[in-house]
Amino acid sequence: MTANAIPLEQLDTDALEDSIYRKVSWRIVPLFICCFLFAYLDRVNISFAKLQMASDLGFSETVYGLGASLFFVGYFLFEVPSNVLLHKIGARIWIARIMVSWGIASACMMFVQTEFWFYTLRFLIGVMEAGFVPGVLYFFTQWYPSSRRARVNSYFKSSIPLCGIVGGPIAGLILGHFDGVMGLAGWRWLFLLEGIPAAVLGVVVLRYLPDTPEETHWLDKPQKDWLSRTIKAEQATTVISHKDSWHVAFRSRQVWLLSLFWLLQAFGTIGVTLFLPLIVQSVSKQGSFVVSLLSAMPFFLACVFMYLNGRHSDRTGERGLHLGGPLLLAGVLLGLAVFTGNQWLAYVMLVAAVGLNWAATPVFWATTTEYLSGPAAAVSIALINSIANIAGLGLPPVMGWIKDATQSYDYALLLVAVALLAGGVLGMYLGGGRRAATPATSQGSHP
Repeated sequence: MTANAIPLEQLDTDALEDSIYRKVSWRIVPLFICCFLFAYLDRVNISFAKLQMASDLGFSETVYGLGASLFFVGYFLFEVPSNVLLHKIGARIWIARIMVSWGIASACMMFVQTEFWFYTLRFLIGVMEAGFVPGVLYFFTQWYPSSRRARVNSYFKSSIPLCGIVGGPIAGLILGHFDGVMGLAGWRWLFLLEGIPAAVLGVVVLRYLPDTPEETHWLDKPQKDWLSRTIKAEQATTVISHKDSWHVAFRSRQVWLLSLFWLLQAFGTIGVTLFLPLIVQSVSKQGSFVVSLLSAMPFFLACVFMYLNGRHSDRTGERGLHLGGPLLLAGVLLGLAVFTGNQWLAYVMLVAAVGLNWAATPVFWATTTEYLSGPAAAVSIALINSIANIAGLGLPPVMGWIKDATQSYDYALLLVAVALLAGGVLGMYLGGGRRAATPATSQGSHP
């Protein structure tokens, strides 16, 4: 055997594997990115609609705050039941149902006249959307081995920072240019025009998304067989396997530890992100236009960090440092931003902290799905995601109370920093014992 025979053979087999996943990714990932972008727009458009809605309907800050938080109540209560049904009915049909129903419910917000219907529809939007994100993450486990899951999750989750970049300008355009059209206020058009695309995309999912590799028409039979064997071989090695009942998720110590990590990480994604424009304004002392531009920068960085961290974690197979390290650095930078006297240095630290906090996201879900498979995986992912919504319910009022009491966000940011540091340590532990199978060692024979 010559010295270069093995590398050449390895390059050939790697090229065959890459060609399969390149084909799979182009077929399903862009669709889910679009779906999640509109999901997040429908989730946060209430904050933009408030600019006109509260005064038009005479809603107080208390009414608005309660209505905004009721989304998370519905989401929390129905996340797990939704994923139980997803596993029974099938990802394609259930994800399509989720999108159509939440799109219709979001569009119906345009008809709100009273507090009762404001509360009811916000709760229903949470109910209808529940299960979408964990459902998609579970769907990816049926198509991608652990060695490719972090980078795929980074593409999907990039929809959130992308929404942070484009959501404001889109909402501003609708509120400004559609206000008064056909006698309707701009905020009513906002709910209608951002709700309809979700329902349309649901129909697209139902029509074009296959549930499993075996159902595709764009993979040939050897490719389908190899992909199915690879996924099934890996699922057989998970801590909670496809043979376990979904009830196992509630008895698993590992699932609850993963839930705790995701809750701590949510202190950054929910706590800092929700108050980001106000924090940036207090740090930079700039006007609203400059603040809107400065507030978009962390999301650009988040997209970059998620991609680089997820890709490097998959390439090396290492999870612990890639999971816990970003949160530790984010916590340190957030703490330093509070104590520095230079406002622009504080802003740079804040931007980096937000980006690093997001960087852990794709690696977390890759690590989580390396522990889980089958119906227990669907429920576990939903449980983990729903627990994180506790931060959405409790953290904003606490941060607002701290701001009112101290006239500063400093102590609120320190609270978030402590949570991120604790999450970083836990992430090191959770990822320390896991190594994703690299392409060279992945199971199953090549086609």
